[in-house]
Amino acid sequence: MLDANTATWGIAGLATFGVIARPWNLPEYIWAVTGAVLLVAFGLLSWQDALIAAGKGTDVYFFLVGMMLLAEIARKEGLFDWLAQQAVKHSRHSASRLFAIVYAVGTVVTIFLSNDATAVVLTPAVYAATRAAKVEPLPYLFACAFIANAASFVLPISNPANLVVFGERMPPLLEWLRYFGLPSVAAIVVTFVVLRISQRECLRGKIDSASDQAVMLTPLAALAAAGIGATAIVLLTSSALGMDLGLPTFACGMVVAAMVLLVTRQSPVAVVRDISWSVLPLVAGLFILVEGLNRTGVLPALAEQLKQAAALSPHATAWGSGVITAFASNLINNLPMGLIAATTTQAAQSSLHVTGAVLIGVDLGPNLSVTGSLATILWLIALRREGEHVGAFRFLKLGILVMPPALILALFALALMVP
Repeated sequence: MLDANTATWGIAGLATFGVIARPWNLPEYIWAVTGAVLLVAFGLLSWQDALIAAGKGTDVYFFLVGMMLLAEIARKEGLFDWLAQQAVKHSRHSASRLFAIVYAVGTVVTIFLSNDATAVVLTPAVYAATRAAKVEPLPYLFACAFIANAASFVLPISNPANLVVFGERMPPLLEWLRYFGLPSVAAIVVTFVVLRISQRECLRGKIDSASDQAVMLTPLAALAAAGIGATAIVLLTSSALGMDLGLPTFACGMVVAAMVLLVTRQSPVAVVRDISWSVLPLVAGLFILVEGLNRTGVLPALAEQLKQAAALSPHATAWGSGVITAFASNLINNLPMGLIAATTTQAAQSSLHVTGAVLIGVDLGPNLSVTGSLATILWLIALRREGEHVGAFRFLKLGILVMPPALILALFALALMVP
């Protein structure tokens, strides 16, 4: 008969496989929630503990809803169509230049609004741009997915997982930039180079920059753009003050949505209906699965091993921790991996070098697979909404090329910056 620990690991493994492979084309959240329910149903985790575990993601839920509100309002008011036309116009008929523009914009959005915002806000705009330019959209959409993770440790606010990993030990902003500035540049540049080379066949030649009619930036679209910009300022301020990001983001989304709906006298039903609510139970299910694994006693054991290894060889431990975390993030998603990493490194009293390497693994490692990060899952959902489908194997073939060199150079750059 299976013991409780084996059963917990088995359920978590099957749920993770379901999220990755999506058997019978069922949505990712079905598998995560089913795994969580099974843990409770078989008495491996009490329902009270499951609720507490799901509650740990409250800040993430608020953050995602706020971002999705902003994105939906912007989409409905035509902001994405206008941005698409501007991107195509400035590409000057060059597919390669359009790719570079998309990558650059994705970098800025990720740095100042987080990687989840790149998936939610930028992906629809990029799809609209490729449709206007009459080009194959996937190379440009891949740029959105990969930069969302590659640029996600430039600032603490660039990825919600950053706040989870460091917690109360978050370095001041200037110290953060000193440690992670060079590794971030390495990750961003290497990711661009590998993507550009791998997609070179699709990026040759000219694109159609013509448009049947000019898309004007309406006052309401400008209001949505201003709301997104204001949200970036609010997030930077909140991060500098050490505040959680969820409620400020949610408040910004609600205010912008309310202002637009009041001016247009529209019902909020259409906006609420079109938001991808399924991502919330997905995140909750992942948090519960991680709590189940925590109850098996594996995390205290990992913390003790990490502490011993760091005492013997701190530099080798940092490299090993970064690489292992990078690949493990693709097995259980980087957000719960961030929780595991935070618990482990804090219990082991890890140095900044080890914790920083773990952070890079959590942020950059997910560029290997479609389920590595919440941002990539949101990107997949945005693609399906536009009628595009990217299979796990197709993403993996590209991820194998992109992620390892970026990870190695980022970890090397971190080793240069940390004494």
